[in-house]
Formats: sequence, C-alpha cells, structure tokens
Amino acid sequence: MSYFVGLDVSMEETAYCARNTEGRILGQGKTVTDPDAIAAALARFGRPTRVVLETGRMANWLHRQLIARDLPAVCVDARQAHAVLSQMPNKTDANDAAMLAELARTGFYRAVRVKSEAAQGMRALLKARELVLRQRMDLDNTIRGLLTSMGVRLPKGPRRWADRVELALEANEALALALRPLLRLRGDLARSLAELTRRLLTEARGSDLCRRLMGVPGVGAITAYAFLATIDDPTRFAHSRSVGAYVGLTSKRYQSGEVDYTGRITRRGDGMLRTLLFEAASSLITRAGGGGALREWGLRLRAKVGHKKASVALARKLGVILHRMWVDGTEFRAA
Repeated sequence: MSYFVGLDVSMEETAYCARNTEGRILGQGKTVTDPDAIAAALARFGRPTRVVLETGRMANWLHRQLIARDLPAVCVDARQAHAVLSQMPNKTDANDAAMLAELARTGFYRAVRVKSEAAQGMRALLKARELVLRQRMDLDNTIRGLLTSMGVRLPKGPRRWADRVELALEANEALALALRPLLRLRGDLARSLAELTRRLLTEARGSDLCRRLMGVPGVGAITAYAFLATIDDPTRFAHSRSVGAYVGLTSKRYQSGEVDYTGRITRRGDGMLRTLLFEAASSLITRAGGGGALREWGLRLRAKVGHKKASVALARKLGVILHRMWVDGTEFRAA
C-alpha cells in the first residue's frame, strides 16, 4: 500500500502523519527525535512512498539517517512549506505534520539538496572562525569606544594594539579595572582565531581542488575553501551562471501591471560565501597590478556603474569561473 508521511521535527519530539493516496489519514502521533524510533513508528504502515520534512537545524542529520534506513526522505524548503502551513487556522505539531504529509502526497513542494557530512564539517570550521573573528572585532570596537569616551588616546610606540592600550591604562586606574579583563578575553579570542585559521589554511592547502581554485586572481584559501563547502556538489547546477543566483548575487525584479523595476541583489542563499566573493572581487579591482583581463573588465565596469556594482558583477563572474573550473577539472588561464 502506498502512503505518504509528513514529519514535524523538533529537538525532543517529532510529530508524524501518514496519508494514503486518497488523502485519508492512516495514523499520526509523536515519537522521540531519533531515526530508529521514527522508522519503527512508520513500520506499522509498511514502507512509505515518500517522507517529507522541512529544512531546519536537525534536517541534514535526520535526512541522512532516514536515507540510511531505506526511507525515501525528502527535505523541502521551509519558506515554501510555511506558506502552506500558515493556511491552517490552528498551529499545532500534529496539524503541521498532517499538512506536510499532504505536500508529500500531492508533490506540491520544492525539494532542497542536503549537504554531505564532509561539507557540513567544512562549514562548521568556517562558521567557528567567523564567529570568533566577529567577537574579536566587537571586543576591539568596545574597547576603542570606552577609551574614546574617557578622552584617552593611544600612545605611539609598541606595534601591538593591545600593548598600546595597556600603556594608556597605566594613567587611568578606574578604566583599567574595566578594560584589563576585556584585554585578557581579547587575547584568548586572538589565540583561538589563530588556531582556527591555521587549521583552515592547512586543510585548504592540502586539497588539490582548493589549490587549483586559488589560481583565480583575488581568490584566496578561505574563499576557495568556503566555495567547496557551500557548493558541495557542482553537478547540482546545470549552468555555472546559476551559482550567482544561489548565493544571492543576482538582481531582484518586481513586475506588476505597469510597474516593472529591477532592484538590488536578492541576498538569498549563503551570506558567508557571498561576502567572500564580494571581498575577492573588490580586492581584485582595487589592488595594483595582477588580475589580467578580469581586473581590466572590473575596472571598465567600475568606470560606468561605480565600485560596488562592479564588485558585485565581478563576484558573480568569479563564482561562474570557479564552478566551471571545478566541473571541467581545468586550471585558470589568464587571457
């Protein structure tokens, strides 16, 4: 018997609902969020035709575990699912699972690709480094703000910023009581950041593919590593130009009746890779020498539309080049 399942997943419990081909509910309930428990709960109905769950924090792990247990799991876009689930007058886990089962039965959904475990590990390293870097920057800005508010100027002398702050605090004991713990915390963050950066660079330089992508002007080890972690499988894109849309580097358009305009970029998809590609493009345009035809193209475009738009366009082009090199297994050839 064919039947379709919807799973509403939370940290502790997962609500499930099974529907037959006519849409009648065969059974529903809750079980612990464990792949073995979910498989056991569905076993009483037989093997399902399709199991649908939304994207979320646990979706990647649970999807892989269900596939490993021979369950035909499909992960669907949470934004699209939300548009359907919001039609229910009462929001409950049981109702959400029932509507997801209906999506599974009708096929009215957009499946998303679940990243591999290796790609998730790479992204974990990138995210950890990004978090520590952001926290250190926030801490630096806080220390600068507190010093400025008290009229304290950093002396010229030591090259290390933290040492100059220590010298400035010697004449202000009250401020030193507040800032010295922050300086110690900054030191811990700096050491953690250096450790994460070393590990990331070691992995990037140890990858033949990363080293090949680093041959593109403006693309460094972190950008190449982030590109591999985000794209994961290059065959998922039929055309290389789709990479720009995937990371939100394409313009969004609004058309209704007589109104038709093109706005800023969509900023959909992975923000970290989008930022890294933009920074690579911006540095390629602004740095002196190197870059070849890519830089010349960016400079000509900057003269027409300005630096930011030219950097966005060049970032989009870099994404196309990196994807094409990955698919074709070729080296970058400067024109």
